[in-house]
Amino acid sequence: MSLPTTVDRPVETVERAIDIVEFLKGNGPATIAEVTDHLGCAKSTAHRHLKTLEANSLLIEENDEYRLGIRFLDYGVVARERYTLYEEVKPNVDALANETEEKIWCAVEEHGRSVHIYGAQGKRSVRTHARLGNQNYLHQHAAGKAILAYLPDERIDAIVDRYGLPARTQHTITSEDELWDEIETIRERGYALNIEESVEGLHAIGAPIKDEDGVAIGAISISGPANRLEGSFLRDELPALLLGTVNEITINLAHA
Repeated sequence: MSLPTTVDRPVETVERAIDIVEFLKGNGPATIAEVTDHLGCAKSTAHRHLKTLEANSLLIEENDEYRLGIRFLDYGVVARERYTLYEEVKPNVDALANETEEKIWCAVEEHGRSVHIYGAQGKRSVRTHARLGNQNYLHQHAAGKAILAYLPDERIDAIVDRYGLPARTQHTITSEDELWDEIETIRERGYALNIEESVEGLHAIGAPIKDEDGVAIGAISISGPANRLEGSFLRDELPALLLGTVNEITINLAHA
């Protein structure tokens, strides 16, 4: 997937509509006054944008507030089904959740960010900020690092140049030298570890799903509390289990 590009002559009305959608996604229902303040425009302008989005079933107005409409779910479902690996990974993700009793995610990369497209909860799964559809920085979590390590070097450079290496916790990689050392380690052993890099007290392991050229098209991760995912269980047992699952998925995709 290509990175977002700068448009020489952006369409202002489209950009404002996207800005409103992003604002409501991140902040929940909002009044016209709140949207106006966010956009820094006239109230009449914000009102026209909101009413246009509402007329197209993209927003819902309730109690003088606007929120995202469920129509966005339709777009997300269609977008997810365009990934050939989605249907293939579902039973494997479910099986891993059942076997490990932890949280399992499948993530893909779009525009230099990771997106969770499917997940399953084991009996002992813990709650985190991760959710379906949310964009994340690749370097901050196990699945993302697994994907990043199996992209061409020039693309890794482009992603880092575009987004930088922002920290999620005090353990997140924020140095390019440290990132490249980590990428080399991941490539040598075939999987990535997340040691409290996305959530304090959480460990995870991620392995890439690669195409015939060895480039990552997605990744699967297993995450859980640091007290459970540690020692030989994290560094020996889970890698063997995860790499075996990813190998099975890769073979099935190659012969789909």
